[in-house]
Amino acid sequence: MNRCIHILALVLIFGSLHAQSGRMKGDTDISPYLHASWDSLLKAHVSNDGMVNYKGFLEDRESLRSYLSELSETPPQPNWTREARLAYFINLYNAGTIAMILENYPVKSIRDIKRPWGRKWIQVGEDLYSLGDIEHKILRKMEDPRIHFAINCASFSCPPLPKQAFTEAEVESQLEGVTRAFINDPQRNVICPEKAQVSKIFKWFRADFESAGVSLLDYLNRYTDKRLKPSTPIEFLPYDWSLNESVQ
Repeated sequence: MNRCIHILALVLIFGSLHAQSGRMKGDTDISPYLHASWDSLLKAHVSNDGMVNYKGFLEDRESLRSYLSELSETPPQPNWTREARLAYFINLYNAGTIAMILENYPVKSIRDIKRPWGRKWIQVGEDLYSLGDIEHKILRKMEDPRIHFAINCASFSCPPLPKQAFTEAEVESQLEGVTRAFINDPQRNVICPEKAQVSKIFKWFRADFESAGVSLLDYLNRYTDKRLKPSTPIEFLPYDWSLNESVQ
């Protein structure tokens, strides 16, 4: 009987070690544990309308640093799915942006910070990235324009910061959700069949939205609740770079 218990204990130990080893070597099913702490931080410090309690984040700054450190030590592997990579880099961008604001807090706008998108400081394995690198050299290269509604630049006119972490299993539905929500958000886009006044995001990254051979108007019609006519003129709204800070 004791021998059976001993063998069972060894099986459990080696099984646990194997599971941990698999995660370290880059299993794709990483989201449930890798992004859990970021998910908790978002739920604690982001309002339902996507505004951020930076003072609350300051109190949890060590947890944020720990999350970024964990991402640094768990770089994407060749066997990761596209969905796992999308979730990883979207979360990394958003967490990195929060960390940059906290580093300079209090600040009225991210544009008051020196080279906010150009400074390389985010470690991923052996590589060093800037926020701009993550956006333009990684996420945009994945050819999914919906990422523009998932990443947040700490400004009011940006798409609201989601109150939950992106995960491999849910990233497809999450991207659809944030895209539809942003396009139909009357604070950031004013869309009517006769006239569309939309975010400058659609101007800056127009080529991304039209990359599949569709027009910008066609892309908007995929998600808008108010269908645009082929003749509907499109204008671009001023961009509000003020900090997306919630009033406490």
